[in-house]
Amino acid sequence: MSEKTNRFKIARSFGSASSSYDTSARLQRYCGKHLMPWLPNRNDLTALDLGAGTGFFTELLSSRYQQVIGLDISKNMLQFAKDNRNSSIHWLEADAYKIPLQDSSVDLVYSNLMIQWCDPLDLVINEVMRVLKPGGLFVFSTLIDGTLIELKSAWAQVDNDQHVIDFIPESEIRPLFDGTNRKLLNAKQQDIVLEYENVLHLARELKSLGASHVPKKQGKGLAGKDQWQKMTKSYQSFLEPSGIYPATYKAFSGVVVKLSD
Repeated sequence: MSEKTNRFKIARSFGSASSSYDTSARLQRYCGKHLMPWLPNRNDLTALDLGAGTGFFTELLSSRYQQVIGLDISKNMLQFAKDNRNSSIHWLEADAYKIPLQDSSVDLVYSNLMIQWCDPLDLVINEVMRVLKPGGLFVFSTLIDGTLIELKSAWAQVDNDQHVIDFIPESEIRPLFDGTNRKLLNAKQQDIVLEYENVLHLARELKSLGASHVPKKQGKGLAGKDQWQKMTKSYQSFLEPSGIYPATYKAFSGVVVKLSD
């Protein structure tokens, strides 16, 4: 599958979840909230929300900054945002690999749990640096290797197919944010454990978030009933004493500054 084809499949997956996304976005809310202390205090800035989705955090940015742009590859997500968010926000349907903005035109790029879907990631980071002004900030969160380790482990007891997406290890992602024109100023890694009533609850939330697309999956369609039952039985080894099913998300967040030309 080509990189471009995969990106548009991801866009369709997220677009189909536009109406259910906000009610299931516990992880996005948590990570986005924890990026807020890193945002600049000046209000006379132009900010870009890269991977704006339904525009929840884009609207928060619009209450802080003079000009705010929300960019997403999903037409459905953007339509939801236009219908439900502040009318002063400018919306762009575009690919993060080709941001339709001029060089050095943006003071802040904010991106909450989007860049984990970008492969190769370094090209997106280069594009972010292109549109940022010297001294501008890239404030981001992303998922890294170890995310959904319980689900991945449970499926590994069933077959050799890939049922859970692989994310980049922290050791590989950190160097991407340091270069001749950029420097990682601050970063942190958090293990966020969300609780679910059962494995089906987890699967439904992943689907409602549009996060069920697995590029390297060999088998087509849903797993068979027997496979699903074997996987859910394996997942019970992670069951908490309270009867709750945990799922671990490894979030990596940071602030990158664009260095002077």
